[in-house]
Amino acid sequence: MAEQGKFVWNELVTTDPERCKQFYGEVVGWTTADMPMPPGGGEGVYTLWKVGDHQAGGMFRMAGPQFEGVPPHWMAYIAVDDIHAAVAKVEPAGGKVLHEPTNIEGVGFFCVIQDPSGAYVSLMEEAKEG
Repeated sequence: MAEQGKFVWNELVTTDPERCKQFYGEVVGWTTADMPMPPGGGEGVYTLWKVGDHQAGGMFRMAGPQFEGVPPHWMAYIAVDDIHAAVAKVEPAGGKVLHEPTNIEGVGFFCVIQDPSGAYVSLMEEAKEG
């Protein structure tokens, strides 16, 4: 289980996954492995960025009305022990909850928040083992 407050994942949300595979492969040497999107994660293909056997992050194609007007971007994920407790603190602290906690089977709960400066980040409560 990841430690509370640590960055645990980075994800590229893009309109052109194939071009990005080529770009990051050439620039930083990443390889990729494609898999179906996990249940609760959306439609299509999810790509893992890899450095050797190590997973360095992920990528998926922007699709659906939730991405209308949203430019391609990298999304960072911060570990939390209890996503619902963390979300309850967002608005009182001056932020906004943009995407309510959602379960991705076998992965855990995530949500998207905006800090008081307007920056976006995701919170992630990893799935419990067992």
